Amino acid sequence: MSKTDKLLEKLLTGNSDKNFDFNDLRMILHHFGFNEEIKGSHHTYRIKNHEAFINIQPLKGNKAKPYQVKQVRRTLLKYFLK
Repeated sequence: MSKTDKLLEKLLTGNSDKNFDFNDLRMILHHFGFNEEIKGSHHTYRIKNHEAFINIQPLKGNKAKPYQVKQVRRTLLKYFLK
């Protein structure tokens, strides 16, 4: 099982939303083909010809915000993992 597969499994279980690494979340989004645009601490992700849009920012200590981890999970389940 690849690192991306393990991270995706971790994301989908929902047990680690408060302890999810920001760079791991970015890796998952890149894996699904999202294009990243960075403005300050805001990382915006979009896919061409798709309505999926995600905006995330890191917490101190390079962790992702729990509500944004949930947002990424919902988006992936809705559009990519039916």
